[in-house]
Amino acid sequence: MFEFFHSMNLLPQRFIFRFGFASQTSTFKGKYPCSIPSHGRRKFSATTLSSATPKSGEELLLVVGGGAAGIYGAIRAKTLAPNLKIVVIEKAKPLSKVKISGGGRCNVTNGHCPDNKILAEQYPRGHKEFKGSFFHSHGPMDTMSWFSDHGVVLKIEEDGRVFPASDSSSTIIDCLMSEAKRSGVLLQTGKVVTSASSTADGKFAIKLEKRSLDYVEHVEADYLLIASGSSKQGYNLATQLGHSILEPVPSLFTFKIDDLKLAELSGVTFPKVKAKLQLEGIQKKIPQLTQVGSMLVTHWGLSGPVVLRLSAWGARYLSSSDYKGTLCVDFTPDLHIEDLKSALTRHKSQFLRQKVLNSYPSELAVVKRFWKYILDREGICGDMLWSSISNNLLISVAALLKDCAFSVKGKGQFKDEFVTAGGVPLSEIYLDTMGSRIHPHLYFAGEVLNVDGITGGFNFQNAWTGGYIAGTSIGNLAVHERVYQ
Repeated sequence: MFEFFHSMNLLPQRFIFRFGFASQTSTFKGKYPCSIPSHGRRKFSATTLSSATPKSGEELLLVVGGGAAGIYGAIRAKTLAPNLKIVVIEKAKPLSKVKISGGGRCNVTNGHCPDNKILAEQYPRGHKEFKGSFFHSHGPMDTMSWFSDHGVVLKIEEDGRVFPASDSSSTIIDCLMSEAKRSGVLLQTGKVVTSASSTADGKFAIKLEKRSLDYVEHVEADYLLIASGSSKQGYNLATQLGHSILEPVPSLFTFKIDDLKLAELSGVTFPKVKAKLQLEGIQKKIPQLTQVGSMLVTHWGLSGPVVLRLSAWGARYLSSSDYKGTLCVDFTPDLHIEDLKSALTRHKSQFLRQKVLNSYPSELAVVKRFWKYILDREGICGDMLWSSISNNLLISVAALLKDCAFSVKGKGQFKDEFVTAGGVPLSEIYLDTMGSRIHPHLYFAGEVLNVDGITGGFNFQNAWTGGYIAGTSIGNLAVHERVYQ
């Protein structure tokens, strides 16, 4: 998506962000003078869990998942409780989703939602629950302040998306890795936590396996933070510890449209359309299944922010309908149909001797290739003169521009930024602590929960907020229990 807009020079004007307001000349800086350079990248040291086992009297926090929520939560817990041993277990590469997000630039958060209730509305799963205290604890401005204070210069673009000024996700990765190492958070990669159970004294018996070797390790942890994203690993652990799982289904994807003539328009963009998704068997009116925004045509169908938002809000309905439905698009949302008819009529009277393909009202704000597509759908030959177009045909063209139906035949994946709807129900955790309602000292953060946001930095903000709250809860609890030991 990003690569396409960049190639077409259609990216919005970028703004550099400074705390509190946007301008074209200021930068978002904290107490450090610059961001960490990628060529000086700091990494975790590899460690065996046995070497990370707490000494007598020390407690252990085991974090399952080295993504945004897990690393951010681990850093926060270690900041509050320096004597707490913290080990992050990651089966692959840490922060891999951070690396690929935003076309490799990392869309850190969104800077256009200062009101937390408006921010909550950006989450198809979570919009009701997040209207409470969730983002009050750690919202987008807090996230931007944290990265700024740790040396990352940020910028906010016109559509609200926040990126590092370097335009490289490595800047965010280096910052998190450096801070985790500095604070004493330990990392193990290439291992999977395969089982977890509670012990008689309230701890967690953890089993780890290294799939590349015949290797099994057992460890006892005082605190467990599951932040494993949409992987089965986290879902399995949650069910082992008594939680339920809402079946994960894809969210944030493009629509496949079976229309060869539309495919010929691949690359055409529409800055503003109004699109409504209609699905069989859905009787109730769902306001979020109508969206306004930009849309683009691809060689397989339709994409762009308006489509991605519809896919997110309709994720479960689309899954149950086998990704079949109808997308109705208004290509002139700012024009009433009567005004559109008048514009076509005026154009006809002014250009009677011109071919209908070669001229059309400027109010339409569409490209010639798309105008030909509309004519073809109405069975109008482009070589016809405007004088030959009947008033009934003009009415039909206007109606099609205001309500153009496309048959959705399936979904396409939104590049590698795969997001799911599903996971541990929010009703099973305390959102003010991210703690389990079933097990004390068990916490969740990130996409392992039944939370997903629309595109624009909202999924990462859920990770930062959830990780921060969980880390705060664990850190404070560890300090409290150490005092009273």
